Amino acid sequence: MSFLIKYVFCVVKSVMLRYIQLTMSGDFLDIFFEKKEVCMNFLFVALGGALGAVLRYAISLIPVKTGFPVLTLVTNILGAVLIGFIVGLADNREGISGNTVLFWKTGVCGGFTTFSTFSLEAVNLFEKKQYGAGGVYVALSLACCIFGVICGKKLATLVRG
Repeated sequence: MSFLIKYVFCVVKSVMLRYIQLTMSGDFLDIFFEKKEVCMNFLFVALGGALGAVLRYAISLIPVKTGFPVLTLVTNILGAVLIGFIVGLADNREGISGNTVLFWKTGVCGGFTTFSTFSLEAVNLFEKKQYGAGGVYVALSLACCIFGVICGKKLATLVRG
């Protein structure tokens, strides 16, 4: 377990160093600020993400008298329904702009729950009749995310001392 935590820490450290290197070199900032469309995309995602996060928090304030994570389950189901609805509208209608899709799909659903994206990707695999890949994706996602939470908790315990 200790080896795995050290490995995950090294990967995270490498990604962070690469991000800092890109930012310091100016390449990232040049791309971000020189292209109005990219800047607007970030804005739509950020605004949608803020709304999604606030909605998720509001739902978490509903009093529940059970130990079962019913509010998280409801949030994840609502997010899955919403992302399916957005994708369904975007695929079958021409009147929906890319910014609207970014706002709702990446922003609101991403801020509300990332489970909606997972659900969409799994459904896409199954709709393409890629049952093996879909099953592996679902199993790996659940197992790895649960394992990731365990690793994160262990890492926090190590950092706290």
